[in-house]
Amino acid sequence: MTVPAFGLGTFRLKDQAVIDSVRNALDVGYRAIDTAQIYGNEAEVGQAIAESGVPRDDIYLTTKIWISEFKRDALLASLHRSLEKLRTDRVDLTLIHWPSPDDAVPMEEYLPALAEAKAQGLTRGIGISNFTIAQTRRAIGILGASEIATNQVEIHPYLQNRLLVPFLQEQGIHVTAYMSLAYGEVIKDPVIQAIAGRHQATPAQVALAWALQQGFAVIPSSTRRENLASNLEAASLRLTDEDLAQIAVLDRGHRLANPDGIAPAWD
Repeated sequence: MTVPAFGLGTFRLKDQAVIDSVRNALDVGYRAIDTAQIYGNEAEVGQAIAESGVPRDDIYLTTKIWISEFKRDALLASLHRSLEKLRTDRVDLTLIHWPSPDDAVPMEEYLPALAEAKAQGLTRGIGISNFTIAQTRRAIGILGASEIATNQVEIHPYLQNRLLVPFLQEQGIHVTAYMSLAYGEVIKDPVIQAIAGRHQATPAQVALAWALQQGFAVIPSSTRRENLASNLEAASLRLTDEDLAQIAVLDRGHRLANPDGIAPAWD
């Protein structure tokens, strides 16, 4: 399956906020929803999808396995629990959320377990998240590049991942960019704002269009219906070569998702 170019992220959204976000997103046209076990909102996401009136088969649903569930039997059992919470018999994509810190559970154990989940029909596709070049190479050796639907990593104009992205593209592994607006930091950038002004667009649309034009999938989140609808319009915005060149120089290695004890040694 091809990972949709545009989806809704649900990180940090809880309770009624995530229900409203998913419901509004589906209502304005989103058809891809991204959640994770550690977000603690799978049940609410499942509720919102069930109550939306949108057929489940029309929605591309992603969840992620948390690091505490990497043992073979634990991984499969945890995915069954996720499916129960999400009110579905399978998800469309299951990712390893972070590589096992210090290789506490070897990749050779949890990646085959993930592949087994696919073979059992619990998920239609599998992939990775927050994997470095070396870790992705190892994953390719275990699964084969064609089995890795995506590597979901933090990418925005302030963190452009210029070593990892070309490697993934050379391997034919799709890139999903999360935190595309850097928690709102990049939409305050004067360069982004000036580009937005020239295109009669919002700064958020510019940041998202920048990622989309490089072939990345994006999964921005919002609790406001008007912002959800506005962000979706980024798919029709085309930035010029000059725009892209101006954004290229904004890269400053500004990483936001870097949890102590979990994050790998980044490229």
